[in-house]
Amino acid sequence: MSGTLFFDGACGMCTRAMYFVLKLDRTGGLRMATLQSDDAPERLGVPASRILDAARWLDDDGDRYDGAEAMNAAVSAALGTRLPLRIYRIPGVRWLQDAVYGWVVDHRYRFPGTTPYCQSHPVAC
Repeated sequence: MSGTLFFDGACGMCTRAMYFVLKLDRTGGLRMATLQSDDAPERLGVPASRILDAARWLDDDGDRYDGAEAMNAAVSAALGTRLPLRIYRIPGVRWLQDAVYGWVVDHRYRFPGTTPYCQSHPVAC
């Protein structure tokens, strides 16, 4: 499994999470892109007005995941195992992760992070 994780490049916490997932990458099949990139809405099939609603995963087979499922897909790709996605799909686990993810997304600019990716890499945004 390989693909691209699209994340909010203007969010320091999101940037920190992206760097954490990159550190886990054992496979080399993980790519990152910002949701602010010009082609993100078209590549993901998401209206531009909703693009920042959640992190997005686009795997090389064309499958797309959003939110907590996208993060689990990125970790699965990084580790080279589908175990994180399988755990996510256990009844109750999906609900809990989606609820926590939704709360974090709504408050993401309040969490400590690092320099937002778009500040340090403006060409990519």
